[in-house]
Amino acid sequence: QLQLVESGGGSVQAGGSLRLSCVASGDLLSTYCMGWVRQAPGEDREGVAAVNVDGRISYADSVKGRFTISKTENTLFLEMNSLKPEDTALYYCAAGSPWTCANFRFYYWGQGTQVLVSS
Repeated sequence: QLQLVESGGGSVQAGGSLRLSCVASGDLLSTYCMGWVRQAPGEDREGVAAVNVDGRISYADSVKGRFTISKTENTLFLEMNSLKPEDTALYYCAAGSPWTCANFRFYYWGQGTQVLVSS
């Protein structure tokens, strides 16, 4: 069973940057599609970025050019630059099947880390 623990959230002013990390244990990241999903208050969860087992990366249109996803053997990262107030959300690290990666569909979830961007 894969366990995921996020860190790196916090409060930042618009235009600032944050780096989220997700440490995985219990299994190898290399066998999963890994991604970040966020949920703003009162909103549905939104896929933000995903990296598949073959290295292919997908981004939501709203974050393209500002966010960068990367991973090591057991850690997933999300580098967030030029942050906007609308990026405020609870950010989840997630893992799923390589076959549904581009659709941001996952079945393992972390507890989430809060990102607050003020104007």
